[in-house]
Amino acid sequence: MLKLFTKHFWDVVARLILRNKIAILLGILIITVLFSTQWKNMRFTNTEANLLPDDHEVNIKYNDFLKIFGEEGNLIILGVKDSTLLTVEKLNAWNNLAQSFKQYDEVETVVSVKDLQKLVKDTEHEKFALEPFIKDSVSSIQQIESLEYELFNKYPFYDNVLFNKETKTIRTAIYLKKDIVNTSIRKDFVANTLEPKIKEFSKAYNLDVRISGMPYIRTLNAQVIVSEIGWFVGAALLVTSLIFFFFFRSFRATFISLIVVSIGVMWTLGILGALNYEITVLTALIPPLIIVIGIPNCIFLINKYQNEVKKHGNKVKSLQRVITKIGNATLMTNITTASGFATFILTESTLLKEFGIVASLSILAIFVLCLLIIPIIYTFLPYPKDRHLEHLNKRWIGGFVDWMERMVKHERIAIYCTGLVLLIVSIIGIYQIKITGSLIEDMPQDSEFVSDIRFFEKEFNGIMPVEIMIDTKRKKGVMKLATLKRMDELQEAINEIPELSKPISVVDLVKYSKQAYYNGNTKYYQLPTSQENSFILSYAKNSSSNVDLLKNFVDSTGQYARITTFMKDIGTEKMERIEENLQTKIDKLFPAERYTVTMTGKAVVFQKGTKYLVKNLVISLSLAIILIALFMAYMFRSFRMIIISLIPNLLPLLITAGLMGYLGVPIKPSTILVFSIAFGISVDDTIHFLAKYRQELQARHWKIKPSVYGALRETGVSMFYTSIVLFFGFSVFTISSFGGTVALGALVSTTLLFAMLSNLLLLPSLLLSLERSIANKEVLKEPSINIIPEEDDNEE
Repeated sequence: MLKLFTKHFWDVVARLILRNKIAILLGILIITVLFSTQWKNMRFTNTEANLLPDDHEVNIKYNDFLKIFGEEGNLIILGVKDSTLLTVEKLNAWNNLAQSFKQYDEVETVVSVKDLQKLVKDTEHEKFALEPFIKDSVSSIQQIESLEYELFNKYPFYDNVLFNKETKTIRTAIYLKKDIVNTSIRKDFVANTLEPKIKEFSKAYNLDVRISGMPYIRTLNAQVIVSEIGWFVGAALLVTSLIFFFFFRSFRATFISLIVVSIGVMWTLGILGALNYEITVLTALIPPLIIVIGIPNCIFLINKYQNEVKKHGNKVKSLQRVITKIGNATLMTNITTASGFATFILTESTLLKEFGIVASLSILAIFVLCLLIIPIIYTFLPYPKDRHLEHLNKRWIGGFVDWMERMVKHERIAIYCTGLVLLIVSIIGIYQIKITGSLIEDMPQDSEFVSDIRFFEKEFNGIMPVEIMIDTKRKKGVMKLATLKRMDELQEAINEIPELSKPISVVDLVKYSKQAYYNGNTKYYQLPTSQENSFILSYAKNSSSNVDLLKNFVDSTGQYARITTFMKDIGTEKMERIEENLQTKIDKLFPAERYTVTMTGKAVVFQKGTKYLVKNLVISLSLAIILIALFMAYMFRSFRMIIISLIPNLLPLLITAGLMGYLGVPIKPSTILVFSIAFGISVDDTIHFLAKYRQELQARHWKIKPSVYGALRETGVSMFYTSIVLFFGFSVFTISSFGGTVALGALVSTTLLFAMLSNLLLLPSLLLSLERSIANKEVLKEPSINIIPEEDDNEE
């Protein structure tokens, strides 16, 4: 049986590729067409990215809350901070705009100034009744002044709910139907109905209407992701092809590379469709990633072909050697890169699993495409002209290679000292890194919807829902005065936290009922005494309208109550401290034997998800290092070689982490991805160098020094080319409007630049310094990596 990845194996592969050109090209065409039929299955996510696994305790609590009270992220808020709104024409128009949304099937209810009602006592029937503040429309400025006075001074129940009495900011709440919030119907409503109506209103009345709320934020954020995919793919193709052409000065080679990576992108989109995965902020990065990773494969293969052609002028033999000599090393480099991404599959986050599966499959696919298409296309093309080979003789490239060789020969102590200093400085920087996570920190900061989020944070203290669910463990336990008092005390504690908005619950409704019982006297806006409670509740029981008010705060059995507040967009560290303080207060107020109190809501789920993800990504990076170390062990069968190969690749990661500490870049889901991705890619250079080094050892009869310098001269140029392509290729992500994507691009680029220098200077230096230890022929006798000695160029 044919042993995999030996010289004989690659000889057979080369023959199969070069003798079955037409069949292979037809096969690629058919697969590409089949993948294109899967594009129709691609869809953009309609739900928020839940970073936690489904069976995580936090998700279970959140789902329990949703079962009792329904979807809490269905609120869209409209707001205006403009004194001219409080005029007859504009206030009526504002109220009419709100009422107009009630006609749409997607809307459950709308609450505007016109919908606000007074709770009044009906003594005759011993019940409470509701009277609107505005019966039909506003007819005079005196009516507006009266409305202002009543709302801002007489009814604290409404304070900071639909208006901010200090800044006179007015808002309207639109509640979408809960069953459409996580579907494309929500997206269509926001894009085709809500936004056009608001723009038309703003223009007609010269008012700056702000829009926010989770359904709106999610819709606009998804639109930005969609628009950026095209930009990324276009920019990645442009940048990498320009750099490729600058190095090779060949339209032919550049065009071939573009064909290969374009087919790779088509396959990637096909994989996404075939697996029926949604396009998220992470999977949207894969098509440009495939371009950036695919071009270096093209560089190694084309550069080797041109080197061989220049040596002996035999085109067929050159293409055969490209496959036999570069094939195995390129396979191993792509496997290690794919492994860096594949480790995300081992996390329990669906978001990361899907990203890892699609990215790793796509990287292996681009390797296959490069290995098949490039040699086959060159068989049909004429012998390269002198101008196509000129780049091999460029003086500055020769100067760069000479500089590397000189540094490795004469300045090894300086290289080690520099590496040691960078290591120490980086470790100091690492201790300054903070872990954080914020819902809008990575969103497009210059976008209008982020500006609107900041507006509502300033005016109403946030838009991220935090829910506290109280289980009294008995039916109708919520309306017990003891429970209400405990809830009121907890609400007072929430009120003292500046990052949280004014909480609202059944407590406020009970206080409002007491105020109504005492004919609207503001000083009675408080919980009733035990004596008052019985006759106020008797009024409430007779009031059918009051049931509608209660249903949002208490479940149908009266066993569960909720306290709703909203949180400003703060980092996870602050969020954690607030949660701890609230939990301490809850534990003190609600004895565990009588109550079960759960803190949940989108803000809590996001904070826990960020922490969980960071922990999992640290594990995935560790797995990537172990996995790649195992690849090295398989290829070299030498523990020393594993250490030598890992050092130049771990040092750049530490330097990048140190830079993050000094520059104040926090560890968060978007930035910790950097390390697994960069490590998987940077190891490629090490494999290419060591593969060539092994070939040189056999050709030079196990002489270490000439083998190291020979490997440095041949692979140094390709490593330099590929590293520059990767640097600028990943820099493309810095054009993103998402902070996380920008950080990913900048940090991976920086890491790969350090990795190039480390692999070109530190790696050969280590090999030379440890030459006696690693020159043991027994170790080198049966290496698993393909060792193909240089053939005689006169060989037929």
